[in-house]
Amino acid sequence: MSASSAPNRPTRLGFMRQVVRLAGAYWSSEDRLTIRGATLVLFGLTLAQVALVIWTNYWNRALFDALEIRSLSDFLIQIGNFVFIFFLTIGVTAAHLQVKRWLQLDWRRWLSERLIDNWMARGHHYQLLFTDGEHDNPDGRIAEDIRIATETAIGLAHSLVFSLLILGSFVQILLSVSGSATLPGTSVVVPGYMVVAAFAYAGCGTVLGLILGRPLIASTNHLQTAEANFRFGLAHARENSESIALMHGEAIEREQSSKLFGGVELGWNRQTLAFTWIVAFSGGYGTLLPVFPILIAAPQFIAGAMSLGVLMQAAQAFQKLTSALSWPIDNLGDMAKCRASADRVLSLYDDLLQLEQYDATNTVPRIALRDADKQTLEIRDLCITNPNGQILLENFNETFHRGDRVLIAGDATVTVALFKVIAGLWPWGSGTVLLPRQHAISFVPQRPFLPHGSLDALLSYPQAAHSYEPRAIHRALECAGVSWLMPRLREVDDWDRSLPLRTQQRLAFARLLLQRPDWIFIEEATDALDADAERCLMEMLRRELPNATIITISFHAGLEALHQRKLVLNRLREARFLRVEETLDDNDEPPDAKRANA
Repeated sequence: MSASSAPNRPTRLGFMRQVVRLAGAYWSSEDRLTIRGATLVLFGLTLAQVALVIWTNYWNRALFDALEIRSLSDFLIQIGNFVFIFFLTIGVTAAHLQVKRWLQLDWRRWLSERLIDNWMARGHHYQLLFTDGEHDNPDGRIAEDIRIATETAIGLAHSLVFSLLILGSFVQILLSVSGSATLPGTSVVVPGYMVVAAFAYAGCGTVLGLILGRPLIASTNHLQTAEANFRFGLAHARENSESIALMHGEAIEREQSSKLFGGVELGWNRQTLAFTWIVAFSGGYGTLLPVFPILIAAPQFIAGAMSLGVLMQAAQAFQKLTSALSWPIDNLGDMAKCRASADRVLSLYDDLLQLEQYDATNTVPRIALRDADKQTLEIRDLCITNPNGQILLENFNETFHRGDRVLIAGDATVTVALFKVIAGLWPWGSGTVLLPRQHAISFVPQRPFLPHGSLDALLSYPQAAHSYEPRAIHRALECAGVSWLMPRLREVDDWDRSLPLRTQQRLAFARLLLQRPDWIFIEEATDALDADAERCLMEMLRRELPNATIITISFHAGLEALHQRKLVLNRLREARFLRVEETLDDNDEPPDAKRANA
């Protein structure tokens, strides 16, 4: 199975197994003792909540019996009991909320860290862009869908356990207080008839509710996807605001945003229609619930078979029992939301897992990156393909020595793919790349990454902020031609927005001078500069780092004189392979001729 193959969407049973597996991994993690302890405490507090509900039910009976016999002393005793129940309920509810929210946040933190670790491991966040599967907007899935899935799942689990405990408790209470009844016009006696009525009432309500609410799951899933696409579109416009403003593309962006919001509107209307049936049914169902048990128990009260307190206890027990039995319909909206978010999280998790398996397995053809005890970088029998298997480069062999200065030109798709292979970002293909062991390697992309923060933190990236002395930073900025930024060293800014691209590229070279890598790969990182500035910057780099290997992708002829040799990768017209040509600088000894022809 290739890494680019689309993952199979789980069936309902398979989906539940994956949810259980994902949740089980959290409860079996390194902090399992704390997590399981908190879970037991939560269960204990849930038992306390159920006990308080049962106590309140019996208190309700005692209160109405005291009212029926008009006993002031009994009434005052029940008032005192209620005060005790009241404050105890407040304490248990507050403690329960604290423990539940801690579990929700801790599970979210654990799952977010796990997915982010996999997402940011070995360039997976980049490889995912070229991998088939349902993993659009991974940032939204991690930030929003994990929150919804974890919060809702624990909330649903608690309410389900609470309902099951209420169900078991109030069945016994209702059996003990309702007695039996004879069906009108017959001699058939129905023992515990209010229990039978409660199951029938809740069963009919649940079945009708599930039928009416079936469209809600699909509509919720579509709405959350549309919401994620709308957020991504706005974020993408914000990230490229300068380009949009310069090209006067606001009208197109407004149209695109309107189109994306149209998807939100469609999803919202579909969900509204689905909710309408549920809300209308639930309104009628809930309105009848308090009245129905009194109506069916009233004949026994009128006949003197039960006291007022027993009648009210039976009515309340009936409501608690039917509420517990109605758990599916009452939580249908939350279940739909949890299902949709969990499915989005699991699809991202599965696709990242496939990339992990692709990294780990030896059965899938892939480009192997290995460390070698040499001062060279060797490429052996390299074949680069697209994720779908289309060949970009085949039978490529090359050796780069320490101190080499090599210019690579030709087909931009293949030259950039070659750099990505060496960086470990592009595993698709076959062959071996032997990297020089214990040597720092830096890659300078066309548009450098400038994180938000202070300027000295930007120059230290990816190391910790303030890793270099101000004197070294000043020297690097001066060599890169941006010493005028030195007064802003501790200033915090969005540097990728406030600085022009040519200054950003100079900052990338200043970062190189600070980090002083042994091997430098430059991908059109000077194309924003004019020819003279580009030449001065490359000469400065060679002067400041004379022993570093510099391998440059560029299509500017003016850089040829600054390199010892040049590799040109050109696509053949009638074949899928590439021809590698090599030209020499006049001042260098000719290396072994290397050719790779179709």
